[in-house]
Parts: sequence; structure tokens; C-alpha cells
Amino acid sequence: MGDGVRAGRPPAERMRIGELARRAGVSTRVLRYYEQRGLLRAGRDPNGYRVYDPGAVDTVTRIRELLATGLSTDAIRELLPCAQGGPGLNPCAFSWCAVERQMAQLDAEIAELTRRRAALAAYARTMRERHAQDEALAAMSLRSA
Repeated sequence: MGDGVRAGRPPAERMRIGELARRAGVSTRVLRYYEQRGLLRAGRDPNGYRVYDPGAVDTVTRIRELLATGLSTDAIRELLPCAQGGPGLNPCAFSWCAVERQMAQLDAEIAELTRRRAALAAYARTMRERHAQDEALAAMSLRSA
């Protein structure tokens, strides 16, 4: 991944976690989480502060894009090498399989949600019918009283 601090980089080209957070539009907490999950690498300066290469901004952008698709952080960690050099993924066999697998999973979830919605709609119809019957019985008993 091109997101860590490379040896020999001049200090002026590196940024601390707050600067990366500002540039990437995320919180420092999110960056630490990405680091914990193996999605982002940080070096350390002599004071022990996290430092990142300028490419870390693009890496965070790719992570956010991939998270928005519903991919897990584990899948993203595997896909990040395919996400270097601009938006999207490089079309390798691995990235194609991961994307196809995610779409199949979404299709299955959509089918399940559609089934569950139909079941709820059937319950709602039954409830409306029962409510209408109850109102009709109540109206009849008021008329006969």
C-alpha cells in the first residue's frame, strides 16, 4: 500500500494525523480505526507522533468509497492494493471476484428484504380487514342498542 511513510521522504512532505484528517474529511478517530484494521499505515516521527505520506489522502478516499459499497474492512484490506493510482479498482481477477461477490450478496439481501416486506404487507392487509370488520360490528351493535 502506498499509504505508509516511506524511508527517505523529506519531513515537509509528511503530515501528522490531524492534517490527514482535515485533508481527508474524517476524524482522527476514524484514521486510528483504519490503522487498527490494517487499512492505513503510519510511520512515527522522532516524537512518536503518527506521520503519513501525501498519498494517504487518496488511500482514505478509496477506503471511504469502498466502505460506501458495503464491503467489510477485511475485504477492503485485501482490495486496497487494487485501488492504487486513482478512483475505483484496477480490473484484476481478484477485484472482479470481490465486486461480483459483493453484488451477489446484495442481490440476496434485496431478495430477503423483498420477501420480508411482502410478509409485512400481508399482515398489514389482514390488520386493515380485521379493523374494518371490528368497526362494522361496533356500528351494528350501536344501531341495535
